[in-house]
Amino acid sequence: MCGRYSLATPNPGVIRERFALGPDTPVERRFNIAPGQDALAVTTDREGAPRPDTLRWGLVPYWADDPKIAWRMINARSETAAERPAFRDPLAKRRCLVIADGFFEWQPLGGKLKQPWWITRPGHEPFAFAGLWASWRPKGRDDVEALRTFTILTTAATPALAEVHDRMPVLLAPQAEAAWLDPATPASVIAELLAPSPDVVRVPVGPGVSDPANDTPGLIAPIELAPAAATTLF
Repeated sequence: MCGRYSLATPNPGVIRERFALGPDTPVERRFNIAPGQDALAVTTDREGAPRPDTLRWGLVPYWADDPKIAWRMINARSETAAERPAFRDPLAKRRCLVIADGFFEWQPLGGKLKQPWWITRPGHEPFAFAGLWASWRPKGRDDVEALRTFTILTTAATPALAEVHDRMPVLLAPQAEAAWLDPATPASVIAELLAPSPDVVRVPVGPGVSDPANDTPGLIAPIELAPAAATTLF
């Protein structure tokens, strides 16, 4: 699963240009985005045109009785999303780009010990997770502002990451982002886009990222592994 990610790119102009967000879109530097928090995304309007958006992490399907279901919906398995009631409709009609530049995974070391890793593109350039979004209101309450939420699709990890975790989020290739957003893209093409991305590197980081209250640059600073840990991890 993917339970934390970052958007740490220091220059917001890079993000705006990369995703055509426009000069008025707020872009906040984030080092530890966690479930339940609002995050930057690109959705589509009624005509299918891309638009910058802010969504809350943890999908709440439109038919849900209780928005607390979001805590079970932060990720969606790409292999079964088309079959799951919560994800089937968004996969067909409401796909989004979740803007990021890295994500975190924790590698078990034995007992309760775990080594956190920041996994990012070479050069730390920004990218998009394949996401799904939904809009929810309490039943019969059209007067209430809709809660807009998202989930991140996952796939099998690459061999290089499998020893850290057997799953990884779907990182879309830049040339695939338009097709992912386009509601007219055939389901067969969408399925092909949900593949592991080998173009990532992993950086050992400290334990501070485990606390969602922490959101500082030090969370993505590389640490030196102890000799025994380094032998275990590689």
